Amino acid sequence: MMTKPRILFVLHLPPPMHGAALVGSFIRESGLVNSTFDTRYVNLSASSTLEEVGRFSLKKFRPVFRLIREVRRTVSEWKPDRVYLTPSATMPGLLKDALVARAARRKGARVILHFHNKGVAERQDRFVYDRLYRILFRDARVILLSERLYPDVRKYVPEERVSCCANGVSVPDLDFSTPPAAPPEMTEKTSLEMTILFLSNMIRSKGVSVLIEACRLLKERGIGFRCSLVGALSADYPGDSLVDEIRRQGVEDRVTYEGPAYGEGKWNAFAKADVFVHPTLNDSFPLVVLEAMGTGLPVVTTAEGGIPDMVRDGVDGLICPKGDPSALADALQKLLSDASMRTRMGESGKARYRMSYTQEQFEKRFVEILKDA
Repeated sequence: MMTKPRILFVLHLPPPMHGAALVGSFIRESGLVNSTFDTRYVNLSASSTLEEVGRFSLKKFRPVFRLIREVRRTVSEWKPDRVYLTPSATMPGLLKDALVARAARRKGARVILHFHNKGVAERQDRFVYDRLYRILFRDARVILLSERLYPDVRKYVPEERVSCCANGVSVPDLDFSTPPAAPPEMTEKTSLEMTILFLSNMIRSKGVSVLIEACRLLKERGIGFRCSLVGALSADYPGDSLVDEIRRQGVEDRVTYEGPAYGEGKWNAFAKADVFVHPTLNDSFPLVVLEAMGTGLPVVTTAEGGIPDMVRDGVDGLICPKGDPSALADALQKLLSDASMRTRMGESGKARYRMSYTQEQFEKRFVEILKDA
């Protein structure tokens, strides 16, 4: 009987909930992954809330030391063929991840790095970052979410050690039928029923403030709409600062912060929307864009990271420049005022999701890459 390859997965698991943690949950629960390989799992997360992510904290040191000891012990005793790690490109996570990778190598393990973020290239000339990147990447196989992201790690990894694996998501088979659309010649009365949905953690790099300003411009143009902000607050928006920003822009009658939504609540938010917006300033391959496409919503977003792989401008949605509230307002206005465009793009995006970006397709791609490694 052939022995299954052993893989120790050191990955992010919720809480808190973010893209890497969601993919970590997919992998841990995957029947295909666990039937193909002999697996063990270690939670890489040192943060328990979204506010703690990316922040130095003394209380994180103890779990980090426990993590390194657990990896060293498991590698020594279990002797996996590979150690899979989902690292961060920035501090303080990078320091932890470099130490974990070094501990695994010192015990004789080969390392696979699966990047769900970016930012290496913009920091690689800083001495401390450069040293840590060299420790992290040494002799490692690297999985990226898109070929577009390779320039970010080119300094440390030759192309022959890089594989690309697009993410995938699972969208429930529910009725996401679009509500009756406003006529092309919009009025305040009819168009106020139109809903723009932003669904992500409330982080400035996701373009939340850009969207709020774009909503002010739409209101000034006489465009009627509702915009729902759905997601967990982060350290970027402490207390009531997000609501205060909405008030400062004068759009409290149009923009509402709904709080986080998970499970059925999240899918209900998609079902009630007419347009999905993700004006991100810094991203790699956002799962929420795939979820929106899977529900049949037209998408307005930016050409960040691997997003142009998902959303074809003018086909599945509209791509606009980063950090430009006026351009974002133009794109939203175009979709809000054209029912046939919304329908066409929504149907195209849904077909594209089903063809390339389901969770099952991700698992198959992922397993083949691990076999090759």
